[in-house]
Amino acid sequence: MTKLSISVEPRKTLGKKVKKLRNEGLLPANLFGKDFKSLAVQVDQKEFKKLFKQAGETGVVEVAVKDQNYPVLIHNVQKDPVTSKVIHADFHKVNLKEKITAHVPVKLIGESPVEKSGIGLILQTINEIEVESLPNDIPQQFEADVSKLEEIGQSIHVKDLKIDASKAEIKNNPDDVIVSVQSAEMKEEPVEEAPSPEEVEAIAEKGEEAEGEAAEEKKEESPESSPEG
Repeated sequence: MTKLSISVEPRKTLGKKVKKLRNEGLLPANLFGKDFKSLAVQVDQKEFKKLFKQAGETGVVEVAVKDQNYPVLIHNVQKDPVTSKVIHADFHKVNLKEKITAHVPVKLIGESPVEKSGIGLILQTINEIEVESLPNDIPQQFEADVSKLEEIGQSIHVKDLKIDASKAEIKNNPDDVIVSVQSAEMKEEPVEEAPSPEEVEAIAEKGEEAEGEAAEEKKEESPESSPEG
């Protein structure tokens, strides 16, 4: 597997002023982790987009800042609902020798004969699966083959997913339904309206202003925190 890496720089611009960074092609982000002092950073927007496409939120990335390198997972990626442009992200520093909990996306593959004929509809009720493993053993994604669903009422459960039990453990209930076939006559659930760009911007700015509080909360989660990180 190709080693993924990216360089970031310490960031002094906080709060509402980060809008200027985005206009300059820079993405505001945070680097945090257990026994580590939270650090505000910035990264080239295009480089991050390329990296995130490869790593997603399950691939370990080596982040270089100043003269230090840290293994991280990308978390809390915020996007503008109109342009889909990333406006903020977090880098979660991990210990490669300690197991962590991660959420792995579920991808539907194939085509259900029932849906193809128009008799039924495929309904996905679980989009992510919670797993526990070493950072480098986190599955990139799970695949659910809906081509096997040939009748109304059939479903795919968590226990049907393929996983190497020697490397990772699924934490979800094995009997939980991931995807099922419903009658085409079922009523569709109302779709929530996406937040406006202004609302997304406000959320991002609020997150910037709360960096100090977030860092303290993360430190409190661990028994001890080193003074320097």
